[in-house]
Amino acid sequence: MRDHPHEGAPAPGEHSGSGSHRDAPDVPEVWHGRATNRAQWLLAGIGAACLALGIELAVDGAWSSGPAPLVMSVVGCVLAGLLVLFGTLAFVHVAVRVDKDCLEVRCGHMGLPRRRIPLDHVVGADFAPRVTPRHWGGWGYRWRPEQGTAVVVRRGEAVVLRLGDGRSFTVTVDDAENAVRCIRGRCGIDKGRAAGT
Repeated sequence: MRDHPHEGAPAPGEHSGSGSHRDAPDVPEVWHGRATNRAQWLLAGIGAACLALGIELAVDGAWSSGPAPLVMSVVGCVLAGLLVLFGTLAFVHVAVRVDKDCLEVRCGHMGLPRRRIPLDHVVGADFAPRVTPRHWGGWGYRWRPEQGTAVVVRRGEAVVLRLGDGRSFTVTVDDAENAVRCIRGRCGIDKGRAAGT
């Protein structure tokens, strides 16, 4: 009985009916990647400061000018703090997982937002050596009608998927070139060609 080259590889016949590319020896059973943006912690600190200011105003605020201005200040600080905290902590880092069925993206410590793309929907995978938030109008989960959707947590290398519906999905992740090789191997796309070429 022949040994599989990767730990946890499927038993013979497990993928009956699927293409032989799923058993390609150079494709890992599961590929994991991450990307982190430590600068987001600074923005999270600003959000926490806004939240703390709102709480401080609510507890110790002077009511001499009437309740309406103070309530508006408290609500504004608290909402701004929560919005900045969620918007930054959700995109401090991103985790990407590619297995035999799909590419999964989880953002932040809670894994939200989350995106799953079945590999059956992928018609192309490309390595992008330099993606910046400016290309997408900022950090986070982005959408642009002419570019598709993206998860951008930092500038640098990324995976760009072309989907069967004509849309695209981009995610910034370390070691993106190997991720592209894995996806191409799983999907049988441009098999044998180096990623990004």
